[in-house]
Amino acid sequence: MILPVACVAQWNRQGKRFPFAIEVVGFAEEEGVRFKATLLGSRAIAGTFDTNVLDNVDDSGKTMREVMRAAGFDPAGLPAAAHAREQVLAFVEVHIEQGPVLLNEGLPLGVVTAISGATRFIVELEGLAGHAGTVPMDMRRDAAMAGAEIGLFIERRCGGLPGLVGTVGQFNVPNGAANVVPGRAVFSIDIRAGENAVRQAAANDVLAEIERVCARRNVRVQIRKTHEAVSVPCAPWLQQQWADAIARQGLPVRHLPSGAGHDAMAIAAIADVAMLFVRCGNGGISHHPTEIMTAEDAASAAAVFSDFVEHFARQQ
Repeated sequence: MILPVACVAQWNRQGKRFPFAIEVVGFAEEEGVRFKATLLGSRAIAGTFDTNVLDNVDDSGKTMREVMRAAGFDPAGLPAAAHAREQVLAFVEVHIEQGPVLLNEGLPLGVVTAISGATRFIVELEGLAGHAGTVPMDMRRDAAMAGAEIGLFIERRCGGLPGLVGTVGQFNVPNGAANVVPGRAVFSIDIRAGENAVRQAAANDVLAEIERVCARRNVRVQIRKTHEAVSVPCAPWLQQQWADAIARQGLPVRHLPSGAGHDAMAIAAIADVAMLFVRCGNGGISHHPTEIMTAEDAASAAAVFSDFVEHFARQQ
């Protein structure tokens, strides 16, 4: 957000004007952790906001609708945020890579080729709680071990195929105790890939394995899909203009996909999109207090962004 504002300020000081408008947008709730719904701000801009999520509740039991009103926003005004396709020439986003690829290759910047789609589930398993000392191993209906077996299958299924990843990011044993065979387990599944068919095939295999594991272990299962986002390719004509801008700054050009989701995925509903990745330091760690980026890389990104806008050409 700071980068385009700084560039606009510099253009203003220089008295530069362009034959198109530049709109800098700061989107709310890309991650969507609080209300379990992602890309909320960008979906509003794209006109694809699902008003059903206004009834989603946070951990304190408050709905999104209630929280918006408490903050002084009217949920009924969401449709007015939508931009018409004919009003948007293109959407570009500059973002830290959130991974180690550019860092490991010694490159400050990269042109994003596509944003991986994602499928997420919440799985609830119900077995039978029992005393850890008195229930024989072959008589147990252990919900946690069923979940662990499923997690290991996800790791095997999504390993070894470039671009495909599977994650169990949450794993809970409600009311668990050290001397009790777990009767319940609740966990999340996140499957991502740059190609929709690859992601969907992996998700189908995981769902089938869940049924097999639960049948064999005599554990009941409930599966709720919480998120489905298709892969979004970045427009080739915009990718080329990013590459040209990088080259004009005397930097090497590297193309790479994004495994993380971004607001560009939502904006793709109304415009061609493209992204510039900036090198992530500290081993590529992200979503963590130790995530870093150097001032030099930020300056390079600003220079390339400025160059991109100053040489921007409409699609022919």
